Amino acid sequence: MAQIPLLIIQGATASGKTGWAVRLAEIFPLEVISADSRQVYRRMDIGTAKASAAETAAVPHHMLNLIDPDQSYSVADYVAAARPLAAEIHARGKLPCVVGGTGLYIRALVGGLAKVPCADDDLRRQLRQREEEGGQGTLYLDLLDADPEAADRIHPNNLVKIIRALEVCQLTGRKMSELQQQHSFADACFSPLILAPRWPKDVLHQRIAERTRIMLSQGLVEETAALVSEYGADLKSLQTLGYREVLSYLRGESSLVETEAEIALQTRRYAKRQMTWFRKVPETIWVDSCQESGKVVKLIDDLIQQ
Repeated sequence: MAQIPLLIIQGATASGKTGWAVRLAEIFPLEVISADSRQVYRRMDIGTAKASAAETAAVPHHMLNLIDPDQSYSVADYVAAARPLAAEIHARGKLPCVVGGTGLYIRALVGGLAKVPCADDDLRRQLRQREEEGGQGTLYLDLLDADPEAADRIHPNNLVKIIRALEVCQLTGRKMSELQQQHSFADACFSPLILAPRWPKDVLHQRIAERTRIMLSQGLVEETAALVSEYGADLKSLQTLGYREVLSYLRGESSLVETEAEIALQTRRYAKRQMTWFRKVPETIWVDSCQESGKVVKLIDDLIQQ
């Protein structure tokens, strides 16, 4: 069976991936498949930097607004939906174009899921108890010792992912990062072209600062407050970048100026972790989207004509 051509635009947050895809859609008949673990949530638009109304009107966008903010969604759910979607887009004579910064979603879509154990509720309770008794950051330090590569990709405050990585280590005796690297590619059904926008660090930081300012001016505080009003401040999906900093502001723990600075800081740190992940994907072609447009067009032409 012939493999489906799949254009992938991956990279750090605020690197212009969506805008790049929209510009390419002026040349190629493509449809966008989002690969963002937070854009699946409805009513979380500003803080997740979803494509604008103009962008979605110009190019069909899929895998957005799939579930409510209090529902759960896994990488397995993503793969189960995105794989047949890509095939449908290809069958319509269009080029499926995956756009996003959630590296695990992209890797699982292209190559399959790692074989990892199911959740162990008793072990998770034990780990949470250790965090409570040892204080915030105890489990993250444990993960740094057990699986430093996994720790490098997980935010120190993301207790859910930290516990999952430690759980896998304890249940299998192997590192989560090793299992993910060694997952099977036997069922690969795509022929991917993986592109990533390349920016000097200082320019990317400027883009992050500007996007943070725009998010706040567009109503990120109001969006967060509305979600808190309906679901409560402990909503899991709010314990993520941008929203958690605004939660501190809503609790009166920081000023709006301090909140903006903290979001920009944490976004820079997140972008650094993303770049670390994507640099380890050997197939990635790093491109200056402004100066190498001819190169990109040729690569996509070759992909379509395979």
